[in-house]
Amino acid sequence: MAITDILSAKDIESALSSCQADDSFNYKSFFSMVGLSSKTPDQIKTVFGILDQDKSGFIEEEELQLFLKNFSSSARALTSAETKAFMAAGDTDGDGKIGVEEFQSLVKA
Repeated sequence: MAITDILSAKDIESALSSCQADDSFNYKSFFSMVGLSSKTPDQIKTVFGILDQDKSGFIEEEELQLFLKNFSSSARALTSAETKAFMAAGDTDGDGKIGVEEFQSLVKA
């Protein structure tokens, strides 16, 4: 399944253009702009599965750094500071990775 099966290509393009500059990524506004925050828990779980590149059941820091590239191959990687802030916001149990429930909570925050 492709991410565009759930999210509109136009919304993805708009959300990505809002965070092209280094250190301009804000997960709350990105989730809202891309339309993810209005999706059902099952749709959010499907997107999580796409973001979980190694299919470990978690999004680790390396996968999080490449978060935007899941939406477009031409998107930039997150900076170290953006990645750490994103991880800190999503990793509520402190295990160094984001599980599907944590991701769903993060999207709906």
